[in-house]
Amino acid sequence: MFARKTILAAAGALSIVLPAAAQPIPVGHLMDNSGATSDVGVPYGEGVRDALNWVNATRNGINGRRLNVLGFDYGYQAPRAVSQYQAWSRDRVVAIQGWGTADTEALVRFVTRDRIPFISGSYSAALTDAGARSGRQGVEAAPYNFFYGPSYSDALRGMLIWAKQDWESRNQQGRPKYVHMGANHPYPNSPKEAGETLARELGFDVLPAIQFALTPGDYTAQCLTLRQQGANYAYLGNTAGSNISVLRACQTAGVQVQFLGNVWGMDENAMKAAGTAANGVVFPVRTATVWGQDAPGMQALRAISRTSDQAGMAYRPVHYLAGVCAAMLMVEAMDTAGANGGAIDGTRIRDGFYARQNWVPAGFDGVCVPSTFTATDHRGTMRVGLYRARVSGDTSNGTVAELMQNGTMRLEPVTTINLDRRNDWLGW
Repeated sequence: MFARKTILAAAGALSIVLPAAAQPIPVGHLMDNSGATSDVGVPYGEGVRDALNWVNATRNGINGRRLNVLGFDYGYQAPRAVSQYQAWSRDRVVAIQGWGTADTEALVRFVTRDRIPFISGSYSAALTDAGARSGRQGVEAAPYNFFYGPSYSDALRGMLIWAKQDWESRNQQGRPKYVHMGANHPYPNSPKEAGETLARELGFDVLPAIQFALTPGDYTAQCLTLRQQGANYAYLGNTAGSNISVLRACQTAGVQVQFLGNVWGMDENAMKAAGTAANGVVFPVRTATVWGQDAPGMQALRAISRTSDQAGMAYRPVHYLAGVCAAMLMVEAMDTAGANGGAIDGTRIRDGFYARQNWVPAGFDGVCVPSTFTATDHRGTMRVGLYRARVSGDTSNGTVAELMQNGTMRLEPVTTINLDRRNDWLGW
């Protein structure tokens, strides 16, 4: 017992005398590995984790200080996220890689008060109004909230613009019919009003929204409602897990509709799970390329992937790539904060997000889409890159990598919509 106390005392003394510049940098990482959105939360979280491990292994962290990444699986339960935030506050984290909409929005006031940059997997447009200048009811200033990619609302706006072009290019008669589908939850509801408003402006008939839960289930009734309403374009606002159930049910029911998946609503894993029911779904992809395509930044991406897959055989879905880009934006903002001996604290990290225009993390050209953040506008990009899921056969035999390689599954580029940075769309 005496020896143990001596060792602990020595360790404590050592931590006291070490200069601040040598101390690890605590960073929070909020994950959903077990909850309702874990189907897409796992690959995104793996991308974040691998990128930060790679920074430690290849760069020795930030200015010689390693990142102490404090991961926590909160199971997509907002109260657990808020509770964990309090624990991280005691750990003095300087930044957090976050996840869902309900928890991210619940933490806005906390991270603003404590000046902790929060880089989320939620792309709620309410998080983009950094100075609360829009005056929209319920939107509060979010100067410490960031995310990589277009907001849910802007991604839906891009898909609706494409849908109108698609309708006209096929010489369809009359007004196209649009319907919003998803759970009654902050995440799928986030872009609902913005999407329906633009749909009306573009000349769509907007149908009553159709609800279905965030969890898989029998959604035959929802598909029959789609057919009865005569919908032409349907937005799937949930994550892939429950969307798969809808796609299968609608295929069985013979429903013909163009599905528009939200950014978390479709990926390569979902294509395998849904099989040919996923064929034709159009959805936004945040990165400039997908796994296996040629791009200058693919070399760095593969190196990051090998931190958890030494054999280099894993196929990385679109969410993994987005997680890497989100993590590397935070890393470079931290680099900027610590330049010339500067303190790596929340305010300086936040300001690091404003230091570059058309910002692609170094070494990730052709992978991460350029981002631009300002002190009043946290819409990092107005670019909406659209892909179509193509599934031509049986997906039950073979891995995702094998199915992508042999062409049974593929991601087909559709178009890129560059939205105007309209002031009336800020925070909405």
